[in-house]
Amino acid sequence: MKYSLFLMVLSLLWSFPVWAQAKYEREFRIKQADFPQKALTLIKDEIQGVKRLRFYKEIDSTTISFEAKFKKDRLLYSIEFNTEGELQDIEILIQESDIPNDVLEAITAHLKQTYSNFKIRKIQQQYPLRKGEQLRGLLKEAFQNLLLPYVNYELIISCKAVSGRREFEYLFNAEGNFLSKRESLPANYDHILY
Repeated sequence: MKYSLFLMVLSLLWSFPVWAQAKYEREFRIKQADFPQKALTLIKDEIQGVKRLRFYKEIDSTTISFEAKFKKDRLLYSIEFNTEGELQDIEILIQESDIPNDVLEAITAHLKQTYSNFKIRKIQQQYPLRKGEQLRGLLKEAFQNLLLPYVNYELIISCKAVSGRREFEYLFNAEGNFLSKRESLPANYDHILY
């Protein structure tokens, strides 16, 4: 009895680090009234000439964040805020051809080492807010779509695994060096009635 209880507690404790490593995220569209007021003020004051402005709440296993997505100058942008409405990063949806060749080769080489078969579903150029950086400077750099040494590339990869197809979110720096990886949940289709 004591031995089986000990094994059960041990297996439970052993599995906690495994759960903590996975960061699953879900994104829900929300009303403007549910978006942080500080973030709304920033968007209204600093960003003009946008089309299709939509608001989202993103929940993963460790954090809650808010995103404003819109189209400006024929590019699709996503601005991420924390729960207090402070800017975290700005992302632009791009194509493979928008990444410098040597960076794309480094990213592809890393992915080929990891997977025999993969497909890049989505690429975003990410402008993270750095310590001491002025907000207007970051907005100007992102809206000019500048290739800077601190830019990151966020990729959604679909690959074949033993348990079927899986999606991962990868983050690479401006030189194509691997920064992080996390598993993505499949799209949320709760709104569909069968």
